[in-house]
Amino acid sequence: MLRRVLTAAACLSLVAGCSLSGGGGSTPAEGDHVVTLVTHDSFTAKQETLDAFKASSGITIKQVASGDAGALTNKLVLTKSNPIGDVAFGVDSTFASRALTEGVFAEYASPEATKGAQRYQVDGSNKLHAVDVGDVCLNVDIAGLAAKGVPEPTSYADLVDPKYKDLLVVEDPATSSPGLAFLLGTIGEYGPTSWTEYWTKLKANGVKVVSGWEEAYNQDFSGSAGKGPRPIVVSYASSPSAEIGEDGTPRTKAVLGTCYRQVEYAGVLTGAKNPEDAKKVLDFLLSEQFQADVPEQMYVYPSREGVKLPEAWTKAAPLPTSPRTLPADQVSANREQWVSQWRTLVVG
Repeated sequence: MLRRVLTAAACLSLVAGCSLSGGGGSTPAEGDHVVTLVTHDSFTAKQETLDAFKASSGITIKQVASGDAGALTNKLVLTKSNPIGDVAFGVDSTFASRALTEGVFAEYASPEATKGAQRYQVDGSNKLHAVDVGDVCLNVDIAGLAAKGVPEPTSYADLVDPKYKDLLVVEDPATSSPGLAFLLGTIGEYGPTSWTEYWTKLKANGVKVVSGWEEAYNQDFSGSAGKGPRPIVVSYASSPSAEIGEDGTPRTKAVLGTCYRQVEYAGVLTGAKNPEDAKKVLDFLLSEQFQADVPEQMYVYPSREGVKLPEAWTKAAPLPTSPRTLPADQVSANREQWVSQWRTLVVG
């Protein structure tokens, strides 16, 4: 995904764990308060923000990255009787119901959640708090479509029109988070029975399927640095903010009528060795100071209300107002079946 490409160098020893706060990654001194934050691979944060948190709280945050959102959720479930950390960040709306059903997270109502995170509450509990929002949408190469004499699509339905034949590249939902989100968006649009008809038409119209976002966006999409052959790609509503020309004009555009909302959550782990400090770290992730860094550090939208977006986002990547969503329990119950059906239908 876009943010993974932009932040991959933020911490080179993710699997082993790295100190994110204080001393530029130095080993915590004896007696320090250390909180282990388990995350997906795309988490990163500004060092000065983390240093300020340590200075005010006395807490050192040690990050342990555990794959993508699905892999992270699986690891948290498998280790719930002996948790691998104190706080976890990165379980998204696709996997949240599973984590809650398995009892991975402890109840804690952060006072910071009332500033916006409560809008994305999964259920009536306070076990998960929304940290960020990322909408998966079609992105178009404005000049690329114009050169072909093809209008910009505005909906899912446009993509099955013959004028868009061989112009779209998508990611495999079995191996890609945005690919899965796009599939869920089509299910939200056409319903749990008719979505297969839509994908049958997409296949007949020459949709290309690749394993992940990096290949789709950086190799096949004509609007990226790779200058591929296809002017329509599944990416993020925030992606156009990274594609602004020297004249200040966005080169790409998100098709806001095709967005599916992903929310990423954090929570205190059940059985955390340091639960009181873990609560303070969760409060920090929801704080105005941390939330202000979220767009440029992780290329997603902050969950907190009133956080000012970077100028490039205001111009090219406004938060979609009417994205599609599906209930978390519905996704959890049907995800594997839907992906299996999709693979049989589209890949064969």
